[in-house]
Amino acid sequence: MQLIITDAWLAKSRTLNLSGLQLVAAFVLSAFVLMLLTLGLYHWVFLKGAREGWPIIGSLVKLVVKDDFDQRDRMLRENLDVMARRLGDMQAKLTQLESLGERVSGLAGVAAPAVKMPSGSGGALIGSRALSLEDVQSVMADIERLQVQRTESLTGLESVLFDLKMKRILIPTQKPVIQSDVGSAFGWRIDPMSGRSALHTGLDFPALPGTPVLAAAGGVVVVQEFHPEYGHMIEIDHGNQLITRYAHSSKVLVKMGDLVKRGQKIAEVGTSGRSTGPHLHFEVWVRGVVQDPQKFLLAGQNIAAPQVAALGPNPAKKPDTSPTRPSQ
Repeated sequence: MQLIITDAWLAKSRTLNLSGLQLVAAFVLSAFVLMLLTLGLYHWVFLKGAREGWPIIGSLVKLVVKDDFDQRDRMLRENLDVMARRLGDMQAKLTQLESLGERVSGLAGVAAPAVKMPSGSGGALIGSRALSLEDVQSVMADIERLQVQRTESLTGLESVLFDLKMKRILIPTQKPVIQSDVGSAFGWRIDPMSGRSALHTGLDFPALPGTPVLAAAGGVVVVQEFHPEYGHMIEIDHGNQLITRYAHSSKVLVKMGDLVKRGQKIAEVGTSGRSTGPHLHFEVWVRGVVQDPQKFLLAGQNIAAPQVAALGPNPAKKPDTSPTRPSQ
Protein backbone atom coordinates (compact mmCIF):
# COMPACT_ATOMS: atom_id res chain seq x y z
CA MET A 1 0.00 0.00 0.00
CA GLN A 2 1.27 3.48 -0.86
CA LEU A 3 0.45 6.65 1.15
CA ILE A 4 1.18 10.13 -0.25
CA ILE A 5 1.55 12.92 2.34
CA THR A 6 1.36 16.48 1.00
CA ASP A 7 2.54 19.58 2.87
CA ALA A 8 0.79 22.64 1.41
CA TRP A 9 2.93 25.18 3.31
CA LEU A 10 6.19 23.75 2.02
CA ALA A 11 4.69 22.64 -1.25
CA LYS A 12 6.23 19.25 -0.74
CA SER A 13 4.88 15.75 -0.65
CA ARG A 14 6.16 12.49 0.72
CA THR A 15 5.35 8.95 -0.19
CA LEU A 16 5.15 6.04 2.28
CA ASN A 17 5.09 2.49 1.11
CA LEU A 18 3.48 0.10 3.64
CA SER A 19 3.25 -3.61 3.34
CA GLY A 20 0.14 -5.46 4.51
CA LEU A 21 1.75 -6.48 7.81
CA GLN A 22 2.91 -2.95 8.52
CA LEU A 23 -0.54 -1.62 7.75
CA VAL A 24 -2.18 -4.02 10.23
CA ALA A 25 0.37 -3.13 12.91
CA ALA A 26 -0.23 0.57 12.39
CA PHE A 27 -4.00 0.06 12.66
CA VAL A 28 -3.71 -1.91 15.89
CA LEU A 29 -1.39 0.64 17.44
CA SER A 30 -3.72 3.46 16.52
CA ALA A 31 -6.73 1.64 17.98
CA PHE A 32 -4.83 0.95 21.23
CA VAL A 33 -3.79 4.60 21.58
CA LEU A 34 -7.35 5.74 20.88
CA MET A 35 -8.70 3.36 23.50
CA LEU A 36 -6.26 4.64 26.13
CA LEU A 37 -7.19 8.23 25.38
CA THR A 38 -10.89 7.40 25.59
CA LEU A 39 -10.49 5.59 28.92
CA GLY A 40 -8.39 8.39 30.33
CA LEU A 41 -10.93 10.99 29.27
CA TYR A 42 -13.83 8.93 30.63
CA HIS A 43 -12.08 8.37 33.93
CA TRP A 44 -11.22 12.05 34.29
CA VAL A 45 -14.74 13.22 33.41
CA PHE A 46 -16.35 10.57 35.70
CA LEU A 47 -14.18 11.41 38.71
CA LYS A 48 -14.52 15.14 38.21
CA GLY A 49 -18.27 14.84 37.84
CA ALA A 50 -18.54 12.64 40.93
CA ARG A 51 -16.49 15.05 43.05
CA GLU A 52 -18.30 18.18 41.85
CA GLY A 53 -21.76 16.58 41.80
CA TRP A 54 -22.60 16.98 38.14
CA PRO A 55 -26.30 16.04 37.72
CA ILE A 56 -25.96 13.07 35.41
CA ILE A 57 -22.60 11.82 36.71
CA GLY A 58 -23.69 12.19 40.37
CA SER A 59 -26.85 10.15 39.85
CA LEU A 60 -24.90 7.47 38.01
CA VAL A 61 -22.36 7.25 40.82
CA LYS A 62 -25.11 6.93 43.44
CA LEU A 63 -26.76 4.17 41.44
CA VAL A 64 -23.50 2.24 41.08
CA VAL A 65 -22.60 2.65 44.75
CA LYS A 66 -26.11 1.66 45.89
CA ASP A 67 -26.03 -1.44 43.72
CA ASP A 68 -22.64 -2.36 45.15
CA PHE A 69 -23.88 -1.87 48.73
CA ASP A 70 -27.01 -3.88 48.02
CA GLN A 71 -24.92 -6.73 46.67
CA ARG A 72 -22.58 -6.68 49.66
CA ASP A 73 -25.54 -6.51 52.07
CA ARG A 74 -27.19 -9.45 50.29
CA MET A 75 -24.02 -11.53 50.55
CA LEU A 76 -23.61 -10.61 54.22
CA ARG A 77 -27.25 -11.50 54.88
CA GLU A 78 -26.80 -14.89 53.25
CA ASN A 79 -23.65 -15.56 55.28
CA LEU A 80 -25.38 -14.51 58.51
CA ASP A 81 -28.30 -16.82 57.75
CA VAL A 82 -25.91 -19.74 57.24
CA MET A 83 -24.07 -18.88 60.46
CA ALA A 84 -27.38 -18.59 62.33
CA ARG A 85 -28.45 -22.04 61.21
CA ARG A 86 -25.13 -23.52 62.26
CA LEU A 87 -25.26 -21.74 65.61
CA GLY A 88 -28.76 -23.11 66.09
CA ASP A 89 -27.45 -26.62 65.51
CA MET A 90 -24.61 -25.97 67.97
CA GLN A 91 -27.07 -24.76 70.61
CA ALA A 92 -29.22 -27.87 70.14
CA LYS A 93 -26.18 -30.15 70.48
CA LEU A 94 -24.96 -28.31 73.58
CA THR A 95 -28.42 -28.64 75.12
CA GLN A 96 -28.31 -32.39 74.43
CA LEU A 97 -24.83 -32.50 75.97
CA GLU A 98 -26.15 -30.70 79.04
CA SER A 99 -28.96 -33.23 79.42
CA LEU A 100 -26.51 -36.09 78.95
CA GLY A 101 -24.26 -34.65 81.66
CA GLU A 102 -27.21 -34.44 84.06
CA ARG A 103 -28.20 -38.06 83.35
CA VAL A 104 -24.64 -39.27 83.83
CA SER A 105 -24.40 -37.31 87.08
CA GLY A 106 -27.63 -38.90 88.25
CA LEU A 107 -26.40 -42.39 87.42
CA ALA A 108 -23.15 -41.66 89.25
CA GLY A 109 -25.04 -40.44 92.29
CA VAL A 110 -23.44 -37.00 92.29
CA ALA A 111 -24.94 -33.57 91.85
CA ALA A 112 -24.49 -32.13 88.38
CA PRO A 113 -22.58 -28.82 88.44
CA ALA A 114 -24.81 -25.86 87.65
CA VAL A 115 -24.28 -24.56 84.13
CA LYS A 116 -25.90 -21.32 83.01
CA MET A 117 -27.34 -21.72 79.54
CA PRO A 118 -26.94 -18.83 77.09
CA SER A 119 -29.63 -16.20 77.40
CA GLY A 120 -30.69 -16.88 73.83
CA SER A 121 -30.96 -20.64 74.03
CA GLY A 122 -34.17 -22.32 73.05
CA GLY A 123 -35.05 -20.18 70.07
CA ALA A 124 -32.68 -17.22 70.03
CA LEU A 125 -31.78 -17.91 66.43
CA ILE A 126 -35.37 -18.22 65.23
CA GLY A 127 -37.34 -15.02 65.38
CA SER A 128 -39.45 -12.55 63.48
CA ARG A 129 -36.57 -10.22 62.74
CA ALA A 130 -33.35 -10.83 60.84
CA LEU A 131 -30.24 -11.34 62.91
CA SER A 132 -27.53 -8.73 62.80
CA LEU A 133 -23.81 -9.39 62.95
CA GLU A 134 -23.85 -8.22 66.58
CA ASP A 135 -26.58 -10.76 67.39
CA VAL A 136 -24.59 -13.60 65.89
CA GLN A 137 -21.42 -12.51 67.71
CA SER A 138 -23.34 -12.35 71.01
CA VAL A 139 -24.74 -15.85 70.56
CA MET A 140 -21.30 -17.18 69.61
CA ALA A 141 -19.84 -15.66 72.78
CA ASP A 142 -22.61 -17.27 74.88
CA ILE A 143 -22.00 -20.66 73.27
CA GLU A 144 -18.27 -20.35 73.87
CA ARG A 145 -18.90 -19.58 77.55
CA LEU A 146 -21.25 -22.55 77.80
CA GLN A 147 -18.67 -24.79 76.17
CA VAL A 148 -16.06 -23.75 78.74
CA GLN A 149 -18.49 -24.31 81.62
CA ARG A 150 -19.60 -27.68 80.25
CA THR A 151 -15.99 -28.76 79.80
CA GLU A 152 -15.16 -27.79 83.38
CA SER A 153 -18.23 -29.57 84.77
CA LEU A 154 -17.54 -32.75 82.78
CA THR A 155 -13.93 -32.66 83.93
CA GLY A 156 -15.13 -32.47 87.51
CA LEU A 157 -17.60 -35.29 86.90
CA GLU A 158 -14.82 -37.39 85.38
CA SER A 159 -12.75 -36.85 88.52
CA VAL A 160 -15.66 -37.85 90.77
CA LEU A 161 -16.37 -40.97 88.71
CA PHE A 162 -12.69 -41.90 88.80
CA ASP A 163 -12.65 -41.54 92.58
CA LEU A 164 -15.77 -43.69 92.85
CA LYS A 165 -14.24 -46.33 90.62
CA MET A 166 -11.05 -46.38 92.66
CA LYS A 167 -13.07 -46.67 95.89
CA ARG A 168 -15.02 -49.59 94.45
CA ILE A 169 -11.81 -51.28 93.42
CA LEU A 170 -10.21 -50.73 96.83
CA ILE A 171 -13.22 -51.70 98.99
CA PRO A 172 -13.24 -55.43 99.96
CA THR A 173 -16.50 -56.58 98.40
CA GLN A 174 -15.08 -59.57 96.49
CA LYS A 175 -15.87 -62.91 98.13
CA PRO A 176 -12.47 -64.42 98.95
CA VAL A 177 -13.54 -68.06 98.42
CA ILE A 178 -16.00 -68.45 95.57
CA GLN A 179 -16.79 -72.14 96.13
CA SER A 180 -17.70 -71.76 99.82
CA ASP A 181 -20.35 -70.21 102.02
CA VAL A 182 -19.70 -68.68 105.43
CA GLY A 183 -19.25 -71.41 108.04
CA SER A 184 -18.65 -69.30 111.13
CA ALA A 185 -19.81 -65.69 111.29
CA PHE A 186 -18.32 -62.62 112.92
CA GLY A 187 -19.13 -62.10 116.61
CA TRP A 188 -19.12 -63.79 119.99
CA ARG A 189 -19.15 -67.58 120.02
CA ILE A 190 -17.87 -70.60 121.94
CA ASP A 191 -14.25 -71.17 120.94
CA PRO A 192 -14.07 -74.73 119.50
CA MET A 193 -10.63 -75.32 120.99
CA SER A 194 -10.92 -73.69 124.43
CA GLY A 195 -14.65 -74.12 124.99
CA ARG A 196 -14.92 -70.54 126.26
CA SER A 197 -16.81 -67.56 124.95
CA ALA A 198 -14.61 -65.54 122.59
CA LEU A 199 -14.93 -62.92 119.87
CA HIS A 200 -14.59 -64.40 116.41
CA THR A 201 -12.94 -61.53 114.53
CA GLY A 202 -13.74 -62.59 111.00
CA LEU A 203 -15.57 -64.99 108.70
CA ASP A 204 -14.64 -68.63 108.14
CA PHE A 205 -15.04 -70.18 104.70
CA PRO A 206 -14.74 -73.98 104.88
CA ALA A 207 -13.27 -75.46 101.70
CA LEU A 208 -11.09 -78.26 100.41
CA PRO A 209 -7.34 -77.78 100.71
CA GLY A 210 -5.97 -76.07 97.62
CA THR A 211 -9.14 -74.05 96.92
CA PRO A 212 -8.17 -70.63 95.52
CA VAL A 213 -8.18 -67.67 97.91
CA LEU A 214 -8.92 -64.37 96.13
CA ALA A 215 -8.06 -60.80 97.06
CA ALA A 216 -11.23 -59.07 98.25
CA ALA A 217 -10.03 -55.79 96.72
CA GLY A 218 -6.99 -54.28 95.07
CA GLY A 219 -4.09 -53.16 97.21
CA VAL A 220 -0.54 -53.81 98.40
CA VAL A 221 0.61 -56.84 100.36
CA VAL A 222 1.99 -55.48 103.64
CA VAL A 223 2.31 -58.76 105.59
CA GLN A 224 3.18 -62.22 104.34
CA GLU A 225 4.38 -64.49 107.09
CA PHE A 226 3.78 -67.64 109.08
CA HIS A 227 1.99 -66.78 112.30
CA PRO A 228 1.85 -69.38 115.13
CA GLU A 229 -1.94 -68.93 115.41
CA TYR A 230 -2.99 -67.60 111.98
CA GLY A 231 -0.65 -69.95 110.13
CA HIS A 232 0.29 -68.79 106.62
CA MET A 233 -1.13 -65.27 106.74
CA ILE A 234 -1.45 -62.40 104.29
CA GLU A 235 -2.47 -58.80 104.94
CA ILE A 236 -3.38 -56.41 102.12
CA ASP A 237 -3.48 -52.66 102.57
CA HIS A 238 -6.25 -51.06 100.46
CA GLY A 239 -5.56 -47.47 101.46
CA ASN A 240 -7.49 -45.18 103.82
CA GLN A 241 -6.30 -47.39 106.72
CA LEU A 242 -8.35 -50.34 105.47
CA ILE A 243 -6.69 -53.80 105.67
CA THR A 244 -7.88 -57.32 104.93
CA ARG A 245 -6.35 -60.44 106.48
CA TYR A 246 -6.32 -64.00 105.07
CA ALA A 247 -5.27 -66.81 107.43
CA HIS A 248 -4.64 -70.59 107.67
CA SER A 249 -3.53 -70.95 104.03
CA SER A 250 -1.71 -74.02 102.80
CA LYS A 251 0.14 -72.10 100.11
CA VAL A 252 0.89 -68.39 99.59
CA LEU A 253 1.29 -67.01 96.06
CA VAL A 254 2.27 -63.40 96.85
CA LYS A 255 4.97 -61.71 98.88
CA MET A 256 5.24 -58.48 100.85
CA GLY A 257 5.27 -55.44 98.59
CA ASP A 258 3.32 -57.06 95.75
CA LEU A 259 0.56 -55.07 94.10
CA VAL A 260 -2.53 -57.25 93.78
CA LYS A 261 -5.78 -56.77 91.88
CA ARG A 262 -9.32 -57.38 93.00
CA GLY A 263 -10.15 -61.07 92.51
CA GLN A 264 -6.52 -62.12 92.05
CA LYS A 265 -5.56 -65.52 93.44
CA ILE A 266 -3.21 -64.88 96.36
CA ALA A 267 -3.21 -68.20 98.27
CA GLU A 268 -4.80 -71.62 98.65
CA VAL A 269 -7.06 -72.84 101.45
CA GLY A 270 -5.35 -74.87 104.18
CA THR A 271 -5.38 -75.59 107.89
CA SER A 272 -2.10 -74.09 109.05
CA GLY A 273 -1.76 -72.45 112.47
CA ARG A 274 -4.41 -72.72 115.17
CA SER A 275 -7.12 -74.42 113.15
CA THR A 276 -9.51 -77.39 113.48
CA GLY A 277 -9.89 -78.01 109.73
CA PRO A 278 -9.24 -76.60 106.25
CA HIS A 279 -10.85 -73.19 105.83
CA LEU A 280 -10.04 -69.55 105.12
CA HIS A 281 -10.29 -67.09 107.98
CA PHE A 282 -11.03 -63.62 106.55
CA GLU A 283 -10.86 -60.35 108.50
CA VAL A 284 -11.41 -56.66 107.70
CA TRP A 285 -9.73 -53.91 109.74
CA VAL A 286 -10.61 -50.20 109.46
CA ARG A 287 -8.39 -47.72 111.25
CA GLY A 288 -7.13 -50.43 113.56
CA VAL A 289 -10.60 -51.68 114.54
CA VAL A 290 -11.84 -55.06 113.38
CA GLN A 291 -15.10 -54.99 111.39
CA ASP A 292 -17.68 -57.55 110.33
CA PRO A 293 -16.57 -58.51 106.78
CA GLN A 294 -20.09 -59.61 105.94
CA LYS A 295 -21.37 -56.05 105.55
CA PHE A 296 -18.72 -55.41 102.90
CA LEU A 297 -19.41 -58.64 101.04
CA LEU A 298 -23.19 -58.13 101.11
CA ALA A 299 -22.77 -54.66 99.61
CA GLY A 300 -21.12 -56.28 96.60
CA GLN A 301 -21.14 -54.26 93.43
CA ASN A 302 -23.82 -51.88 94.74
CA ILE A 303 -21.48 -50.17 97.16
CA ALA A 304 -20.66 -46.65 95.96
CA ALA A 305 -18.71 -44.78 98.59
CA PRO A 306 -18.57 -46.48 102.00
CA GLN A 307 -18.07 -44.08 104.85
CA VAL A 308 -14.88 -45.67 106.14
CA ALA A 309 -14.35 -42.84 108.59
CA ALA A 310 -17.50 -43.77 110.49
CA LEU A 311 -16.61 -47.42 110.93
CA GLY A 312 -13.90 -47.18 113.57
CA PRO A 313 -13.16 -44.75 116.44
CA ASN A 314 -9.43 -45.42 116.68
CA PRO A 315 -7.54 -44.06 113.64
CA ALA A 316 -4.10 -44.53 115.12
CA LYS A 317 -4.23 -48.21 116.00
CA LYS A 318 -2.74 -50.73 113.53
CA PRO A 319 -4.04 -54.30 113.15
CA ASP A 320 -2.30 -56.57 115.60
CA THR A 321 -0.87 -59.74 114.11
CA SER A 322 -0.99 -61.41 117.56
CA PRO A 323 -4.57 -60.97 118.89
CA THR A 324 -5.49 -62.53 122.18
CA ARG A 325 -8.20 -64.57 120.51
CA PRO A 326 -7.22 -65.86 117.08
CA SER A 327 -9.93 -67.39 114.93
CA GLN A 328 -10.40 -71.01 114.12
